Amino acid sequence: MAQQKKIPKRSEVEKQYTWATEDLFATDALWEEALNEAKVYPEKVAAFRGRISESPAALLEYLRLCDEIAVKVERIGNYAMRKSDEDTGNSFYQGLRGKIMNLYVAIGSADSFSTPEIISIPDEKMAEFMEKEPGLRLYERKLSRIRRLKPHTLSDAEERILALSGQVTHAPGETASAFRNADIKFPSIHDAEGNELVVTQGSFVPLLENPDANVRKAAFESLYHTFEQFKNTSAAFLDSQVKGLIFNARARNYESTLHAALDATEVPVSVYHNLIEAVHENLPLMHKYVALRKKLMGVDELHMYDLYTPIVGDADREIPYEEAKKIIKKALAPLGEEYLSILQEGFDNRWIDVYENEGKRGGAYSSCGDPHPYVLLNQKDTLDSMFTIAHEMGHSLHTYYSLKNQPVCQADYVIFVAEVASTCNEVLLVRYLLDNTTDRRERAYLINHFLESFRGTVYRQTMFAEFELFMNELAEKGESLTADALCEKYYELNKQYFGDAITVDPEIAFEWERIPHFFYNFYVFQYATGFSAACAIANRILTEGEPAVADYKKFLSAGGSMDPISILKLAGVDMTTAAPINEALKLFGELLDEMEELLD
Repeated sequence: MAQQKKIPKRSEVEKQYTWATEDLFATDALWEEALNEAKVYPEKVAAFRGRISESPAALLEYLRLCDEIAVKVERIGNYAMRKSDEDTGNSFYQGLRGKIMNLYVAIGSADSFSTPEIISIPDEKMAEFMEKEPGLRLYERKLSRIRRLKPHTLSDAEERILALSGQVTHAPGETASAFRNADIKFPSIHDAEGNELVVTQGSFVPLLENPDANVRKAAFESLYHTFEQFKNTSAAFLDSQVKGLIFNARARNYESTLHAALDATEVPVSVYHNLIEAVHENLPLMHKYVALRKKLMGVDELHMYDLYTPIVGDADREIPYEEAKKIIKKALAPLGEEYLSILQEGFDNRWIDVYENEGKRGGAYSSCGDPHPYVLLNQKDTLDSMFTIAHEMGHSLHTYYSLKNQPVCQADYVIFVAEVASTCNEVLLVRYLLDNTTDRRERAYLINHFLESFRGTVYRQTMFAEFELFMNELAEKGESLTADALCEKYYELNKQYFGDAITVDPEIAFEWERIPHFFYNFYVFQYATGFSAACAIANRILTEGEPAVADYKKFLSAGGSMDPISILKLAGVDMTTAAPINEALKLFGELLDEMEELLD
């Protein structure tokens, strides 16, 4: 494991390892200037009230204004979000974030009339508009997506009220993020030599990978005993979040918050339930893996804090960031020279904010696309960190291809397909590493890492999805999300998913407090569906070559030009069935058998 270093202040990080926010705006003053210019947009949008259904020319003018706003306001917003994530304790940039959120709400409020007006246009009249104004054909997909929501669209006045409520309903997530990333502090721990180890959201998982069980246990208790002290506060955040979702779902006449969330991305609710059912059927494989881990670690009791340390500990090695980038390029070579050249452009031109610093947002993500994507990392020079680089750059190139090949109005892809490109990169990386080692122990180590990907992405994220469904269904019955109810359910799910071979430590009941995705409105299930789809796509690429790569690039380039189920079919995957999930977990079982054989 890489030795933990002192976490630097933001000002101490070398420029080459920070993202180039100056590509968005060279200075804060220029950002303020752009923000002030954008403040005219609510008024410009409002000027179309009552007009967009009058003529095809007015409708086209309105839609083109929406494109302009999307480009300019997104750039303003991304600068504020990226700068605030660099140091969540920096009040100045938190202030910029607040300003752009105010603008988003103002634009949304001013635009509240548009959906009802577009929906009110009779089909015959809309067909006439399309015939008279060829420019509207570019927006046919966007208009059809709006018009399909007719049963869930309210009057002009009601839509305005919902738009005005946006800042309130987003507040729980914003507040919880500030609490987790900026305010809450965890006691430091010490290793066997007495060295102080700082516990943060960013360092927590690397500490759980430490070969010393005492370090793992101490980090586990430091984090979760601290969260335990704030369990009621955390529950209040989630309770407010879910109440906001229920308010919006009921206001829009949806059967449930799940229906509302998935309908927005055109994903059938059956896909969500199919995932949970398929994973439940395959839980014996996870229980077998946990039992194998316990056996190979040679412990009398396997604990929750033992799930991250590599089983084949002496095969682990430090992988410096620069070396990781070279390995990733080799692994992604099957995707072709064009893909690799864009990847290198991102590496060379500071698309990536690499290392942890004080106050930096934890985790990793890819965001924005204009003028280029931005990737946040908290690099630890481990194998897992290398996979995170490949994962987030997969997101970035998906965004790059979509923006390059689609007009602004349909460049955005929905979250259901968002995890496919990122995970496909991970699968290609692990397959490359496995194909390029002859050492049995190293192979076993890599298989273990792949098995961990299944555990963390398919099983764990499905467990999160089941917990999220529980929260929403409980609240929809009129019950409050108390800390005790949340802890009890979360603990039960861990016992169900991990089986009898592990000691389910009581502290794990508080893990839900540190998971930001529970504020993302039914997002997490798509990690599991995306992983399953990615396994199928990567297998096609490696076995079929160029035809599969061509299909995959069609997928990357599709943006939001079709519904997500159809877009995935471009790459040869049908997610309306449980087949991709079952096939992925079949591979998990095969790898598990090989792992057992290698280390027998």
